[in-house]
Amino acid sequence: MSEPVLYPVLKDDEPVRQFNELDASLTYSYSNYLNWLFPERVELIKGKIFKMSPAPSSVHQEIVGNIFLKLGNFLKKQPCKVYLSPFDVRFPKESRNDQAIFTVLQPDICVICDKNKIDARGCIGAPDLVVEVLSPGNTKMELLNKYHVYEESGVKEYWVVSQGDKSILIYTLNEIGKFEPSKIFTLSEKITSTVLPGFELALDDVFDDVE
Repeated sequence: MSEPVLYPVLKDDEPVRQFNELDASLTYSYSNYLNWLFPERVELIKGKIFKMSPAPSSVHQEIVGNIFLKLGNFLKKQPCKVYLSPFDVRFPKESRNDQAIFTVLQPDICVICDKNKIDARGCIGAPDLVVEVLSPGNTKMELLNKYHVYEESGVKEYWVVSQGDKSILIYTLNEIGKFEPSKIFTLSEKITSTVLPGFELALDDVFDDVE
């Protein structure tokens, strides 16, 4: 079923310079999103605005950096590419037109193996692998709202990294398009990826020197 379209009062090409100028009750498109000039980072989920957490903590950044470095080294000279937030991923439904896209997310890390999904503005379509590092205050959003977007859109693998208990949970898309969770991996263990055969990541390396 198509998503409802409630056109905002603002014109698509009208710049917005203050976050509080937006009306949370309206449905916004990627076309609107492109004209938001305020400093706050936001994401769109089915046309609704979600304000992202304040600037990530040093712990969050260290964990993201450790995973990104491992993935980047593994993917050298391979067709799959790894990208680091801020990097817009658009999830179109029936049309790739800017006015018809209502979900735009910025995963902490994403791996994209189809080069046709990459353009000058980011990615259009589901990445093959998404990594989200949970921070205090965003756990509900990561586990509920984004989970459903990634599953419905066909993300093949979704890693949820918890800095609190130094663990990783992997959701893998099954043959009927539903996520199946792995066991929870903790320190001293290693994870592999169905998306990236041969890749191996030790959790001790992810959380190395992270307090």
